[in-house]
Amino acid sequence: MTDMNREWTSLVATLICGTVVTVTFLKWLGHQKVQKKIQRARARRDAGLSQAQQTVQEFKEKNPGLDLSPIVDLPLAKLTKQIRAGSLQPDAVLHAYMDKALEVNRKLNCSTDVLMESVKQLSEIESHRDGLLYGVPISIKDNIAYKGHDCTCGVLCKLDDPAVMDSVVVTVLKRQGAIPFIKTNVPQGLLNYECSNPIYGMTVNPCNLQKTCGGSSGGEAALIGGGGSILGLGTDIGGSIRIPASFCGICGFKPTSNRISLRGANSCVKGIKSVTSSIGPMARDVESLALCMRALLCEDMFTLDPTVPPLPFNQQLYENTDRLRIGYYENDGYLQPSPSMARAFQETKKLLEQAGHTLVPFKPPEMYTTMHEFIVKGAVADGAVTLLSHLKGGPVDPSVQSQIMPYSFPRFVKKILCIILKPIYPRMAAVLDVLNGVNSVAELWKQHHAIENYIHQVIAEWKELELDVLLCPMLGPAYNFSYCGKLTSALSYTILYNLLNFPVGTVPVTTVTAEDEAKLSHYRGNFGDIWDKLFVKAVRGGVGLPVAVQCVSLPWQDELCLRFMREVENVCAYNKSSNKTC
Repeated sequence: MTDMNREWTSLVATLICGTVVTVTFLKWLGHQKVQKKIQRARARRDAGLSQAQQTVQEFKEKNPGLDLSPIVDLPLAKLTKQIRAGSLQPDAVLHAYMDKALEVNRKLNCSTDVLMESVKQLSEIESHRDGLLYGVPISIKDNIAYKGHDCTCGVLCKLDDPAVMDSVVVTVLKRQGAIPFIKTNVPQGLLNYECSNPIYGMTVNPCNLQKTCGGSSGGEAALIGGGGSILGLGTDIGGSIRIPASFCGICGFKPTSNRISLRGANSCVKGIKSVTSSIGPMARDVESLALCMRALLCEDMFTLDPTVPPLPFNQQLYENTDRLRIGYYENDGYLQPSPSMARAFQETKKLLEQAGHTLVPFKPPEMYTTMHEFIVKGAVADGAVTLLSHLKGGPVDPSVQSQIMPYSFPRFVKKILCIILKPIYPRMAAVLDVLNGVNSVAELWKQHHAIENYIHQVIAEWKELELDVLLCPMLGPAYNFSYCGKLTSALSYTILYNLLNFPVGTVPVTTVTAEDEAKLSHYRGNFGDIWDKLFVKAVRGGVGLPVAVQCVSLPWQDELCLRFMREVENVCAYNKSSNKTC
């Protein structure tokens, strides 16, 4: 080798070495920047928690004879009555719930932010004495805008970007006298039903600390289930209110989409039209959900967001006591219910029949095609590009890694895997195929048209059977950790009603028995594939955990849905004590 060649080789080696060192250094620098951003966010949250603790302590010192603990045991109906009568003061109620929320958060890690403006709000609370929620502290999901506070959605790129104004729902609730006092944790990106993200960590289940609380409104369900909030707001695009409500033993309601204004509800994937999102209430009992809906469905909301149909709450429909004609199905053909899910459904059906209601078999048509071609394909119509873009530049939470891994596969890899898996695991192959999304705007329009036809098909079958409402199983019991991201297939019972845009609510009706647990050894599933086997592992060890059912009605009949939920609550012994918390 000539001297010149040696010099060139040495130069190239030096350049390569320098490049590697530079890239490594830049990666390290980026990592350090990310860690500092996370640390700042956690420090802000911890400072807020400390400030709240100090505020509660000062209140106790100024009111030494006042016992706050009985306040948090009151159901919402009694609480509002006592506040309005003057036997309870709003400041005592707020500090009682702030104290309890801090205690629950230490155990469950369910808070992302304490809204200390709530204490200042007390000074003007008397001007809202006529409000339906006068003096009631409420919690709100992280992604619901509150002026001056982040809506992180569990992703780094939304940190340090505080909302410039309150969301419509927060504005309306404040005018109704409610006092938002805390924001609650969510999964990374919101599109997962285990509540964990790299910023604030994992929220656990108040009924069993070794189980997930569900998601994406998991922090809300955990806080309410643990007794740290009496009323909260969540969002639901695939079961995100109902799943955590079911897992944590509380009630949750997904209204018809756009019945409640979505202005100010943040997301990592806006614009999805195939499966629609809703804001809805979460509480310990159905009457609390109805009260929240009455408060929200007012002239203030219709004025602040004129795109919302001006339909006030129909109290007469909600209070109707006529016997109902109830459709039902136990197995949707996509996910065989767990033994406890099936028993909860069967027992509820029997109790409704004994109460004089008519039960009629009904089954959503073409669930296999619907799940793949309409729901999954519609939710990732862009091939999940938008969601993945929000996860760049920071760590991916372990709970979502299994879910997003196939999203990032190149198109041809998904096609090859689809061909390989189709003869063995046809359901998994079908999902991989639709993860590529749609190929064109024309194909997206075609899909939307097919979904419209499907919705009308379901409604036509509903009308033919002259149904009032529908009863069906609810996913449960609460999973062991790390399974939610692997089991998006289990969402068929919940996400169907986001596709149909039917109002639907969850009511806890029983708890898992030892017999339910034993029957898991005989569970085979509808397909006998990997997902069915994983589902058994996910729900194992659930003895004592709450199990719920779902109540459904046609679009814009939200009050009828709530009336049906109240009927289920009344006939089921589990929730007779409406104040029960884990």
